[in-house]
Amino acid sequence: METITVKLTQNIDTLIEKFCKDCKLRGMTKESITRYKSTIIMFAKYFKKTSIITLNIKMLEEFLGYLKFKKEVKHKTIENNFTTLSAFYDYLVFHGFTNRNLVLPFRKRYLKMYKNNNNDSRRKLITVEEMSQLVNSILDPRDKAIALVLAKTGVRRGEMLKMDIQDINWNNYSILLKPTPKRSNRTVYFDDECAIVLRRWLNVRTKLSPTTNALFVSYQTLNRFSRNGAYQAVVKYAQRLGLHNSDSPRLEDHFGPHCFRHWFTTHLLRNDMPREHVKELRGDRRREAIDIYHHIDQEDLRRKYLACIPKLGI
Repeated sequence: METITVKLTQNIDTLIEKFCKDCKLRGMTKESITRYKSTIIMFAKYFKKTSIITLNIKMLEEFLGYLKFKKEVKHKTIENNFTTLSAFYDYLVFHGFTNRNLVLPFRKRYLKMYKNNNNDSRRKLITVEEMSQLVNSILDPRDKAIALVLAKTGVRRGEMLKMDIQDINWNNYSILLKPTPKRSNRTVYFDDECAIVLRRWLNVRTKLSPTTNALFVSYQTLNRFSRNGAYQAVVKYAQRLGLHNSDSPRLEDHFGPHCFRHWFTTHLLRNDMPREHVKELRGDRRREAIDIYHHIDQEDLRRKYLACIPKLGI
């Protein structure tokens, strides 16, 4: 059984902290680093009687079996966990603590096979009519604004939660997002329907008198709304309408915040918005050399967006 050769002069907690600093140097987001750290700590706690630095294939097999059969973790989460472990052991190899990253061949053998057997794992896509029914069923002004912002801008949940009041430009109905490694274009647009719901929420927010500039805040703490709070704010309404089934193992039976981004992209394309304009609104990085010379006019982008974004009867 192959085992990593170790040159260990520091304890695991110190190495995890140094790994997190390395992730920060490489430009990873705070949220990603937090998730990475949590996964490695979980991995270390599982093997509490064994040093995870002295890694072998048997340990990886045992951990995969634990996640897959005992915890019944979803495939995507398992992939994310092993991506984190691979990044951690890459760090150890780079700094000379180990001589090989065993997670790489392990992922190729086991996770690829698992993925190939998971043919029904497609993100849920709802119709324009279903989206209209969903957003119009939400009476809470904050939750309704969250749903409209996600649907009309296509932003990620984390990008939405970082929005501040001053990021909104009411002159041209745009929002300037905070910079992130994942996003190129930071300007997104919204329409009249979203503007109506946003203004209603801002009126309620003013009465709450939070001290933060965050656009969306918790009713209890009056601080910036959390990731889990935003998830629950969407899922509970989707579940009432039968759009979300938390008991199903299939991804296509779940409707969460990222499904709005899927809806946004699909229906803009179906309404004949040019692909490069949709990519610009999504903030996708351009990977071809010719993209450097292709500059999209923002006013033209805004007009095309307003012409193609579906109306939801707000």
